[in-house]
Amino acid sequence: MSEDVAYGQEVIRAEARALVSLVDRLDESFAQAVDLVLTCRGRVVTTGMGKAGIVGEKISATLASTGTPSLPLHPAEAFHGDLGRIVKDDVVLAISNSGETAEIVQLVPEVKKIGACIIAITGSRDSSLARHADVVLNLGHIEEACPLGLAPSCSTTAMLALGDALALAVLKRRKLSKEDFARYHPAGDLGRQLLTVEEVMRTGPNFPVVGEGTSVEEALRAIAQSKDRTGSVAGSVCVVNAGGRLAGIFTDGDLRRHLLSDGPGLLKRAIKEVMTRGPRLFIRSGRLATEALRIMAENQVDELPVVDEEFHPLGNIDIQDLLQVGLVLSTQPKRPRRENEARNHDQPA
Repeated sequence: MSEDVAYGQEVIRAEARALVSLVDRLDESFAQAVDLVLTCRGRVVTTGMGKAGIVGEKISATLASTGTPSLPLHPAEAFHGDLGRIVKDDVVLAISNSGETAEIVQLVPEVKKIGACIIAITGSRDSSLARHADVVLNLGHIEEACPLGLAPSCSTTAMLALGDALALAVLKRRKLSKEDFARYHPAGDLGRQLLTVEEVMRTGPNFPVVGEGTSVEEALRAIAQSKDRTGSVAGSVCVVNAGGRLAGIFTDGDLRRHLLSDGPGLLKRAIKEVMTRGPRLFIRSGRLATEALRIMAENQVDELPVVDEEFHPLGNIDIQDLLQVGLVLSTQPKRPRRENEARNHDQPA
């Protein structure tokens, strides 16, 4: 093993030891910090100089993404106008290993004047920062892995872990659900996976619905007036009975099939005579869009009605809708459109 590899391993071991030692230092002060953050009516403002400030930015991002409004504040910039970012309902999370960082120590009385609470992350309970903080999260004395014993390494690792512990303990107390978490990550994979059918389906003028007595010609006109997310004309129309429940669906496949047998006379026929009756392919409201994608893929259909518990149609999902929200890769080859194959099943009509 080379000397560099051996030293790299020792750095990681040193940082791991710092984290293990931090476990035993957690006491009721940590619970008090969680309570302060939970009851905060403003935001959690993180601040620190140098590497501690960078750690604070990451802690702030973690808090914000898990349901706690937060922003980072550079302590030096605070004295040039940014102090106005802090209000009395805020909690300031001040980070300094020594607890004597000049910019942080100078910031403390200004925060006190505003009336915000201070949580200190520091390695010394006897420091100026600790003495004036409302809650102290003590890192204890930590030896840096740096061969000079100077470059922040083990201490910043401990700061980051302690910040994560605080943010996640708050998340746990908030009982944040996956759906709540997804709201803060709408562009991420989790956000897409937790999209409901209501969030992607077409409704209103873009969701054609006609009664059973409507002629095929009128139904086609309703389809022509609707658009999907890409601006293309929809490929189907839902047909409802007198009670407003889904009785069937008329697709472009139905149109092609009946044109071959009926010719131009098809346009005057009632839609109920040529529609696919009581379609088994539909999805209930409140279900995930990923489930709609699975149903469509397994049955090789491009459109899926969304219905409520009483089987009233609420909207329609097209494969293009799922493509637009990133649930279908645009690089996948587009298969030929197929009509809804289901017909005459045991669903209510």
